[in-house]
Amino acid sequence: MLVLPPYLDLAALGALLAAALAEDLGPGGVAAGDVTTRATIPAHTQAEARFIAKEDGVVAGLWVAARVFEAVDMGLTVAFAVADGARVAAGEVIGTVAGSARSILVAERLALNLVQRMSGIATATRAFVEAVDGTGCRVLDTRKTAPGLRALDKWAVLLGGGANHRVGLYDRLLVKDNHVDAAGGVRAALDAAVAWRDANAPDLLVELEVRTLDEIEAALAAGLPRAGGADILLLDNMARRTPGGASGGLDVSLLRAAVARVGGRAETEASGNVTLGTVRAIAETGVNYVSSGALTHSVRALDVSLKIVLR
Repeated sequence: MLVLPPYLDLAALGALLAAALAEDLGPGGVAAGDVTTRATIPAHTQAEARFIAKEDGVVAGLWVAARVFEAVDMGLTVAFAVADGARVAAGEVIGTVAGSARSILVAERLALNLVQRMSGIATATRAFVEAVDGTGCRVLDTRKTAPGLRALDKWAVLLGGGANHRVGLYDRLLVKDNHVDAAGGVRAALDAAVAWRDANAPDLLVELEVRTLDEIEAALAAGLPRAGGADILLLDNMARRTPGGASGGLDVSLLRAAVARVGGRAETEASGNVTLGTVRAIAETGVNYVSSGALTHSVRALDVSLKIVLR
């Protein structure tokens, strides 16, 4: 049974799909906007179209694609042979949509755009998750998502086997380097964040970005989590590029020392220089989480096509 993530607002999704369709159809709307289809396809023409994977990967966004077809024409029938999050092989028929040929063609591009993007994210995430298998480290996304598509981007990460970081600026206090610098240092920023959390939103986690071992010491001096200190320490760019070196061209000695210095007194997250080639070495340092913006900000779409046959 498909479980929708709690941050997927159905009304917001409906508005997103309506805006995306309007972008395609212009002021003519569904009835008149697709001039090519109106010119070439008689209104009574019925057809079936098959979703076909053009390459191996993890498919995601099928439920969303069905909502696209539904938004265009409630009379269309959509059936998928696989579930969101399933592995598919090149040439595999993923599902079908049947009904008005005109309606299918109107919805085609938006449905494919969303499936291809979400499948690309899910495929990339699955590769990262498999790369860290056995380390106990979880793969996280970031807020480096496409504007307006964050809920779908983050859902695709879940379907790929990863985990979500904060959804937005509202559901976690993440004290980053600019906050630290503007506040006057690690301890000042952390104390202010914890005090605000305790007074206003006691259920929120506090995460603190640290860049050096000295900043870790300053953070730990504030106390254990929920006793004045941070719940999670974000170890930023402590895995450093060493072209031609071991560990995927990465020096993880500082990161390993940082994890040892924390000693389990807070959870740890590594970020920076995270690629498919380096993520295993980073995970093996003992961090609890590794986050990668590349899962969503520069993902390559999975090639999926939709081919029509007349009925």
